[in-house]
Amino acid sequence: MLVFLGFAMIIVFMTLIMTKRLSPILALIIVPTVFGLFTGAGLGIGEMVMDAIADMSSTAALLLFAIIYFGIMIDVGLFDKLVGFILKVAGHDPVKVVMGTALLTGAVSLDGDGSTTFIVVTAAMLPIYQRLEMSPVVLTCVAGLINGTLNIVPWGGPTARASSALQIDANDIFAPMVPALAAGLLVCFVFAYFLGISERRRLAKNGVAWVDESRSGTSGSKRSDLVGAVAHSNSGLNSGSNSGSGSGSGAANGGTTSATSTLADGDSDGSDAGSGSDAGSGSALTDTALDPNRATLRPKLFWFNLILTVAVMVMLIADLLPLPYLFMIAMVIALMVNFPNIKAQQEELASHASAIIAVVAMVMAAGVLTGIMSGTGMVDAMAEWLVAVIPSSMGPYMAVITGLLSIPMTFFMSNDAFYFGILPVLAETASHFGISAADMARASITGQPVHMQSPLVPAILLLVSLSGVELGDHHKKVLWRALIVSLVMLTVGVLIGVIAIG
Repeated sequence: MLVFLGFAMIIVFMTLIMTKRLSPILALIIVPTVFGLFTGAGLGIGEMVMDAIADMSSTAALLLFAIIYFGIMIDVGLFDKLVGFILKVAGHDPVKVVMGTALLTGAVSLDGDGSTTFIVVTAAMLPIYQRLEMSPVVLTCVAGLINGTLNIVPWGGPTARASSALQIDANDIFAPMVPALAAGLLVCFVFAYFLGISERRRLAKNGVAWVDESRSGTSGSKRSDLVGAVAHSNSGLNSGSNSGSGSGSGAANGGTTSATSTLADGDSDGSDAGSGSDAGSGSALTDTALDPNRATLRPKLFWFNLILTVAVMVMLIADLLPLPYLFMIAMVIALMVNFPNIKAQQEELASHASAIIAVVAMVMAAGVLTGIMSGTGMVDAMAEWLVAVIPSSMGPYMAVITGLLSIPMTFFMSNDAFYFGILPVLAETASHFGISAADMARASITGQPVHMQSPLVPAILLLVSLSGVELGDHHKKVLWRALIVSLVMLTVGVLIGVIAIG
C-alpha cells in the first residue's frame, strides 16, 4: 500500500504542477498531506513535517542571505561589465546568447554550488533575455542542464555521498567518468544551440528580426538597441508617446527598479526602450535589473565589491565557514559599505523581499513533501520494492540498472536517501556478480542531470523563482533533455568500460 501511495502521490503532484492546476507551493503542501493521511499517519504528520523543515532550515538561511547578497551586488553594478562583455560578444543573435548562457553556467558551476551558480547566471543573463524578448524558460532549461551535468564533480554532493556510502575515494569515482561527463556536456551544448535556433525562429515569426553584425558590418559602438526592444518599441509607437525617449525617459520611468524584483517578475516587455537608431546597449537595459541609470549604482566601489565577492567564492570553495553564516557576514559588509545610511539599508533589504519570500516559502513547502515521504515510510517501501523486483538473472547488469534507477529515484527523493539508503543495498547485491563498488558509484551519479530539476532541490526552485518561470513550464522543456543527457553519460560509461557489465 505504501508503494502504491508513494507512486500515486508523485504522479498526482507532477500532473498538477505541469498542467498548472496548482502552483508548486500549494502542490508541495496539499498533495503529500492528503496522501500522508491515507497512510494513517494521523496527527503524527505534523511532527514529520516539522522535523523535515528543521533539517532544511540551513538551506533556507543560505538561500535567503545569498539572494540578498547577490541582489546587492546586482544593484550596485558588479555584474554590469560582465553583461556588457556578453552583449559585445553575442550581439543581437539569440543563438549566441543561449550559448553564452551555457558557457557562463558551466564556468560558475565549477564551484559545486547550484544556488550560487543560478543567482549569478540569472543576474547576468535575464536582463538580456528580457530585452531580446527571449523566453526565460530557455535560460532555466540551459542553466539547469549544464549545472546538473557538472553536479558530479568530486566536490559536489552526489559524488561525495557515493564515496562516503561505499567507502571509496571520490577521485576513483570521478576521474574515469570524465569522458562520460564530456559527452554529457557536448549534448547539453547541442541542446543549447538548437534552443537558440528555435528562439531565433520564434522571434522572427513574431516579427522580431535579429542582426548578424559579422555580416552586416555594423560596429559595436553604433549598434542599435537590443533587437527585442526595437521590435516592441516600433510596434507600440503609433501614439508617439515614447518616440525618441532614449535612456533618459527610461531612467525616469525605471531608474530605481529593484534588481531582484525585476528578476523575479521577469515581465519586462521592452516598451520603454529607446527607438532611436543611436540608442546603445545601455539604453536597451533601461528599466531592467541592469539599468545604467539606477540610483543604487556604486561605480567607485566596484573593486571593493569585486574583491569581496571573490573572497566569498574562495571561502565557499574552501569550506572555511558554514555557507549560511558566510553569506550573512558578506551581506552585512556589503550593506554597510555600499549603503552606510540606515534608511538606505532598510530600503535595499525591502527591495528584495518578494524574491526572498518566494524562494524560502518554496523550500519550506518542499519540507512537507520530504518529511511525509520519509516519515510515513513511503521512501523506504518504494526503494525496497524496486530492489525486490529486479530478477537475479539481471545481476550482471546491476551497474546499468543502478544508473537507470538513479534517474527517477534521485528526482523523487533526496540524494541522501538514495546514496545512503539504496545504493549500498544495490552495491552489495552487485558484488555477488563481480561488479565493483566503484562501478556502482559511477553508474549512480549519471542521473544527476535529471535530479537537479527536482522540486526537492532548493537550487532549482531558486532558479525558476528568480527567472519568473513556472516550475511546470521548466519541467516540460528540460526533463526529456535531461533524461537524454543522463542516458548518454551512462552509455558512454559502459562503452569505455568504467561502468561494468558482469
